[in-house]
Amino acid sequence: MYFLLTCGLFLPFFGTLLGAAFIFFMKSSLHPLAEQVMLGFAAGVMTAASIWSLLLPSMEQASNLGVFSFVPAAAGFLGGVAFLAATDALVRYLEEKGKPCPGDGQGQRSMMTLAVIIHNIPEGLSVGAAFAAVLAGNGSQGAAAASALALSAGVAIQNLPEGFIVALPARSRGEKKIVAFLKGMFSGLPEPAAGALMLFAASRLAPLMPYLLSFSAGAMFCVVLEELIPAAMRDKSRHGGTAGFCLGFLLMMILDVALG
Repeated sequence: MYFLLTCGLFLPFFGTLLGAAFIFFMKSSLHPLAEQVMLGFAAGVMTAASIWSLLLPSMEQASNLGVFSFVPAAAGFLGGVAFLAATDALVRYLEEKGKPCPGDGQGQRSMMTLAVIIHNIPEGLSVGAAFAAVLAGNGSQGAAAASALALSAGVAIQNLPEGFIVALPARSRGEKKIVAFLKGMFSGLPEPAAGALMLFAASRLAPLMPYLLSFSAGAMFCVVLEELIPAAMRDKSRHGGTAGFCLGFLLMMILDVALG
């Protein structure tokens, strides 16, 4: 049983790790059109994940509120936007003061990394809650274990593009591939940590899940609108950003619906 729990909690992290490893197959420098496509792809992935993985589950988990099931989703969403806006303001302030936020656009890229990390926390909590149900022994333990493993595998597959889009900005800045890979990999570490926390405190954290899910969605939307889309659409004579966004959105929508 403990082996099953360990595998289940760490499987999403291995998805992020594998996604970040794709950075090793990239060329040293990206063609501007390819960079537009990839930035648009990242925006599409994050937008679809915000809707199908975060906002819709947030309202579903608050369905006991009836017509007011949107309240936790709206409150958490606004909280996520406010948090990212405050963090962005702090980063810009430190840059102006010459503190440790050097490099052109590094603060913006840090916002995207932070948003993915925040997004990974409620996903980890969801996996932890599924395995907590296995330990509780509600109903058929075998069926509960299979369901929890399926959820964990689904999250791992969804994490493949997310690990890559965190590693990509570091590589496009000229950092070594191993450094970009490590940054992408570390963005997935909060998931097993959050899963373990939920495993031991499920009864206390479960009521907060609708707010945590929508908080992550707000943070991701903020990054998509302020950073990714403007960067992907910088050269309006090309449509790489639009094509990348549509591809990323469709891919993540299919993964979320098929594996959700």
